[in-house]
Amino acid sequence: MPAEDDEPIRIPITDVFDLHTIPPRDVRAVVEEYLIEAHRMGYRALRIIHGRGIGAQREMVRSVLSRTPFVTEFRDAPAAAGGWGATIVTLR
Repeated sequence: MPAEDDEPIRIPITDVFDLHTIPPRDVRAVVEEYLIEAHRMGYRALRIIHGRGIGAQREMVRSVLSRTPFVTEFRDAPAAAGGWGATIVTLR
């Protein structure tokens, strides 16, 4: 029987994804799956909130974005939408 921590967590797919509730060890895989689902659902613009901190999570998110073929662009969010604590993503 799998441990409770191994159960998949269902996350509603919207154009904003706040990573504050995701354990750091799961961020890369969760962002990859989120992008696939958001793209499948037809979203063209997303905001991923990763927080400011020391920038490790931001770099992890951007690493995933840079190697995702249907991501055309990503940049810091405007100040009112999180500044460098969030990334705006454009999908093909």
